[in-house]
Amino acid sequence: MAVEPEQSFLGLETRGAHAWFSAHHALANVSLKFPERTVTGLIGPSGCGKSTFIRLLNRMHEFIPGAAMAGQVLLNGKDIYAPEEDPAMVRLKIGMVFQKPNPFPAMTIRENVLAGIKLAHLQRDDHDSIVESCLTRAGLWKEVKDRLDASGGSLSGGQQQRLCIARSLAVEPEVLLMDEPCSALDPASTLRIEETIKELARKITVIIVTHNMQQASRVSDYCAFFLTDGGPGYLVEADDTRKIFTNPKDPRTADYVQGKFG
Repeated sequence: MAVEPEQSFLGLETRGAHAWFSAHHALANVSLKFPERTVTGLIGPSGCGKSTFIRLLNRMHEFIPGAAMAGQVLLNGKDIYAPEEDPAMVRLKIGMVFQKPNPFPAMTIRENVLAGIKLAHLQRDDHDSIVESCLTRAGLWKEVKDRLDASGGSLSGGQQQRLCIARSLAVEPEVLLMDEPCSALDPASTLRIEETIKELARKITVIIVTHNMQQASRVSDYCAFFLTDGGPGYLVEADDTRKIFTNPKDPRTADYVQGKFG
């Protein structure tokens, strides 16, 4: 998790990333590396720019009127903000799961899984195997295999969130971003999502925003601690999760993970 990037780095990284909402400077000078097939937890108090940062990572920030950014976001060494890069293609490679489950209610479970493929006009003819594979990886197949034609909205909240994960996986992303995916879920559903995250990291890179310190310690390989002093949010430190929780370099990190503020 060194902040000095190397040209040969494989994975996702930011170099001096800044974000604005019109005149408001929301995030300042964040350089981070997310190695392939790892889980990184983004932690810090509300308002320090974690969700803004994660939206920079797949060009969702630019959907907001007046939003701007500076710096670089690179996937396997290529800047996703380069003029020749198609934002829609970037979002196929770097998927997103939101805080609130958002399956398409008018679609069946099967149609939800395949929705991204159809929207992106990807040529895939093995739909049955895609549905089974993605639902299996999302930890949902055994629960829904006999009712794939039921509405996606008929599932419980935790199941809907796993369906959204399956939908993201169907387009074969290299990175999956998750913005507080368990905040609206009960403990049992949260545990299933955490198991899913660990399973996903065997093949793809996962980046998760969480306010739950126990969750960050359970699921992540690395943690990045963000803070704000009234100005733009910034990165305090990033390291191996065990070090962040047991021997951080900055006393503010220790205070936060020990629950003294935030």
